[in-house]
This record gives sequence, C-alpha cells and structure tokens, in this order.
Amino acid sequence: MNSIPCWAITLVVAVALLLPHSSLAADHDEIAEIHQEIQTMKSEYEARIASLEARLQAAEQATKSAEAKAESAQTTAGNALVAAPPVAASAPASASAFNPAIGLILDAKARYYSRDVGDFRIPGFSLPHEGGLGVEGLGLGESELNFYANVDDKFYGSLTTAVAEENGDTTVSVEEAFIQTLTLPVGLTVKAGRFFSNIGYLNSTHAHADDFADRPLPNRIFLNGQFGDDGVQVRWLAPTDLYVELGGELLRGASYPAGGGSDNGKGTWTAFGHVGGDLGDSQSWRAGLSYLSARANHRDTGDPDAPDLFSGNVDMWIVDAVWKWAPNGDAANRNFKLQGEYFARAEKGRYTPAGGVALPLSFDQDGFYVQSIYQFMPQWRIGLRYAQLEAERLGSSFAGTALDERGRTPWDVSAMIDWSNTEFSRIRLQYNRDESGLRPDDQVVVQYIMSLGAHGAHQF
Repeated sequence: MNSIPCWAITLVVAVALLLPHSSLAADHDEIAEIHQEIQTMKSEYEARIASLEARLQAAEQATKSAEAKAESAQTTAGNALVAAPPVAASAPASASAFNPAIGLILDAKARYYSRDVGDFRIPGFSLPHEGGLGVEGLGLGESELNFYANVDDKFYGSLTTAVAEENGDTTVSVEEAFIQTLTLPVGLTVKAGRFFSNIGYLNSTHAHADDFADRPLPNRIFLNGQFGDDGVQVRWLAPTDLYVELGGELLRGASYPAGGGSDNGKGTWTAFGHVGGDLGDSQSWRAGLSYLSARANHRDTGDPDAPDLFSGNVDMWIVDAVWKWAPNGDAANRNFKLQGEYFARAEKGRYTPAGGVALPLSFDQDGFYVQSIYQFMPQWRIGLRYAQLEAERLGSSFAGTALDERGRTPWDVSAMIDWSNTEFSRIRLQYNRDESGLRPDDQVVVQYIMSLGAHGAHQF
C-alpha cells in the first residue's frame, strides 16, 4: 500500500484551516450589506413620513384658511358676528353633489301661572296671535329644522320649518324659505322669499337664540313676537372700519301688524340702518333706527271667537342699541351685554271691536324694554329685563273695548339663570312678575334648548 505523501497532507490541512475564515468573511460582508439596506429603507421612510407630515400641515393650514374665509364672510361689529352672506362656492358638478347643512333645534318649556291664562288681557292693546301667554304646564316651545347650502357660486338658499304650540294646538309652519345673493358688487346683498325682517334688533334672530324664554312685551304686542313676511330685501354694507349697514324691504303685507296682503300683495315696506364698532379691546356696540309702513285690511286679533278688526295704515319706528363687554375680547369665561329697544306705533283707520260697529281710529302707542345678561363664570349666566307699554287714552266710544287703557301702564319684569354644558345645550329657569294685565301674575318657566347638527352664527 502506497503511503500519502507529506506534501499532500500538509495541503489538505491548510485548506481545512482556511475555509472557516473565508466563510466568516463572507458572513461579515452580508451583514454589512443588510445594515446598509436597513439604513437606506429608514432614510426613505423618514423622508416619506416627513413628506406626509408636510402635506398634513399644509392641509390643516388650508382648512384653517377656509374657516377664516368663512368667518370673514360674517362682518364683525365689535367682537361678535353680524349676519352676512355665506361664502361663495363653485357650482356642484352633479345632482349627487348637493350636500346641505342640516340642523335641528329642540326647544321645550314647562310653564306655571298664578292667574288663569284665559283671562289674560292687556288694557289699551289688541292682542295679536303671539301676544298672549303660552300654554300652561309641559309643552313644546318652538323647535326648528333648518336646511341651508350654497346653490352655486352666485346664490345661497335656506329653509327653516318650525314646530310650535299655538292655543294648545301643535302647528308646523315654514318660518323662512329664501335665496340670497353671494357675489354682488359694492357690498350689496339681495334676499328674496320668506324671511324675518331686519328691523330692530331682536326681530331677525330666531327665538332659540334669545336670552330669555319669551320675547319682550313690546315685541309681542307690536310685532306679534316676530315679524316675518314674503318679499324682497336689499342690504348694503359699507366698506369702512365702522360697521354701517343700510337696507330696505318690500313685503306682501300678510303678517301682523299688516294684514290681508293689501295693495295686491305689496302693501308693506321697511327701511333700516345700523352702525357699530369697537371701544378698545374689551367693548363693542351697535345702534339702529328702523321704520315700518304697513297697510292692514281687516287685521284680526288672536281671539278666535270674538276678534277685534282693524283696517287702515300703520306707521312704526324702532330704535335699538346694544353694548357688549368681555375682558380683552375673550367672552369664554366672563362677559356682559346690555340691550334695549323702543317702539312707537301710530294707527289710523277704522276699528271694529268684537260684536260692535266700526269706529274711526287715530291712535298712538309706544313701549320699550331694557335687559342685561351677565356670564359670571364659564357655563353660567344671569339676566334681568324690564318692559313697559303705553297707550293713548281714547274717547268714551272705546270704553270697554280692548283699546280702553283703563288708566293703566302695563309692565313686567323678568329674571333668569341658565346653564350651558356646551354651546349646543342650554337649560334655563325664569321668573316673571307680570303687571301688564288686569291683575298681577307670577309666572315661572323652565326651558331646555338643544342644538343638533349644523347651525349658523347668530348676529351681533
């Protein structure tokens, strides 16, 4: 048997010793390559994340910019918003693009009166349908369902239906249904349809935005709580730092204090002007003067069994003012509001008392209210209101009628406290000492107001 040469054994041993080192070197190269790939992937993902974060920031900024533009469409008088046309938008591409804002206001009240509601009368004044007291006990207030959206880049549309109680019956009615221009030049806006008139201060505001559970006495008597009608409104907003608004309306004349749609459905017109501004960082104000001219044709009162009737001319002036305070303009924790309106109405025509004969009438009435609201801490507010009416003394021909003022000066005073968990919910307790009728009446109202869905900004 031949022996293996020594040089062969030496070669085999050398190869065996070198193979592990060669494999180890290859492993180190592979590990280094994997580390490099990981580092590359990390760099790519970090760059991608940075890009996404930049896009997110840009999108958020665009959203804030859009919100700012939407707010700028509401002209400011002081630190609060004054209603202005919505922001114009491009026309929808198809019918499926229609996407209106929808809001629902739930309003309910529980009322207590120390006197019989059926005996309520105000000497010297015929009561319109909404001039009396609401139903006693538990009941609906005035709940609303609103739809509103831009029609296209030129027009905006809004519909508000109301569910309310009237004389113990539940009614559903169209409160507002109008279109409004978006892009007219030189600060002009035109509104057409059914809407609340812009006269005075409270009239154009929906009832759920009121600071008390009921409208002030003069608003109930002179405007039936709230004057709205079918017609056309033109407003002009001055391009100045001082808030200046001028406008007018041509209306059908079917709503109190008009009635009957006289002059072929154009028997009522209004004119109004408002100015306002800031007093430093913490105060703001607004004041206004309005006029309403109406023609009444057999206008009736709220008594369904024996209504008084009036036919003739109605002229009414309204002076309104509001002043607001909030420390450094921040109303979140503390704020104060003082507001008031004065009404002067003259009626001339023929008055037919219930069951009587027509009498010639030339009659002056006036009234006012003043109220203050103080938010003394977050979520909590208190309020105080005083209202008064005055009627001209008529001759003996009117003795015993609703216009017989019987030597009385009707007035009432109200105090309220409310709590708002958020801007969408409010619970209110209110007390009225009512001296407007023939006998004093103590009244207590508990109210809740809940807002669901979209809801536009209220006026200043």
